[in-house]
Amino acid sequence: MSIVYLNGEYVPAEEATVSVEDRGFLFADGIYEVVRLYHGCVFELEAHLQRWARSAEGARLPLRNTLTELPTIFQRLVQENNLLDAEIYVQYTRGVAHPRTHAFPTEVHPTLLAMPVPLHLPPPEAYTQGLRTIALPDLRWQRCDIKSTMLLPNVMAKQQAREQGAFEAILVRDGVVKEGASTNILAVFEGQLATHPLDHSILGGITRQAVLGLAEELGIPVREKPFTLEQVYSAQELFLSSTTSEVLPLTRIDGRPVGAGRPGPVTLRLYEAFQKLTAKL
Repeated sequence: MSIVYLNGEYVPAEEATVSVEDRGFLFADGIYEVVRLYHGCVFELEAHLQRWARSAEGARLPLRNTLTELPTIFQRLVQENNLLDAEIYVQYTRGVAHPRTHAFPTEVHPTLLAMPVPLHLPPPEAYTQGLRTIALPDLRWQRCDIKSTMLLPNVMAKQQAREQGAFEAILVRDGVVKEGASTNILAVFEGQLATHPLDHSILGGITRQAVLGLAEELGIPVREKPFTLEQVYSAQELFLSSTTSEVLPLTRIDGRPVGAGRPGPVTLRLYEAFQKLTAKL
């Protein structure tokens, strides 16, 4: 039985309850973060807090003291649950409001939840054979830079990928590759690493940013510029990045092999560099 944090209290998960009138439950009126623990330490804590603040600002959610409280909450959850390699999920909603109405309540009493989540690691063959992906239309709203709990389009895309035997769905809008259903997407063209630039159509991934930094250190040219699905079909390499999956090679898209059909050298160099980076925590 794990211990979770809910509105100032540390309680067993089975005892944590939220009102049926919470706007997160009724409207998905909230934001979230997922932080990764390595050896009990949060990876890129400051970057997560900065994104948390940007999401709150975009959703017009009052931050209150969460920026200063979250590091202490994470530390306490690590101690209470004896966490080493795991994740912590954090959700922040506009809280309970009565009666139910779409507009913001006059008084806001936010709900803050933080709970440990076990890791679901990719299969070992992912790094030797790579994984499958499919391309789907991007049906999400226009503020994907806000890490909102409103994830139904992402859920539907991920489920469609699973039903087709794929690990991830690559979301495409007007022919341009944006990101995965729960990941960022990076490709290699003629030895150059490419990924969609930060704007309102993608979420600025913490692992994505770390990977771009590692690429610079390794002397791998980086291009933050949109690329099309048609270009991906002829890419040398394709991989995803995320807090949960780190760096994972994608070797087939829509049934077609990517490059040589196996994890490429740039992907593997970045994967190895990322493992060394997190081993230092």
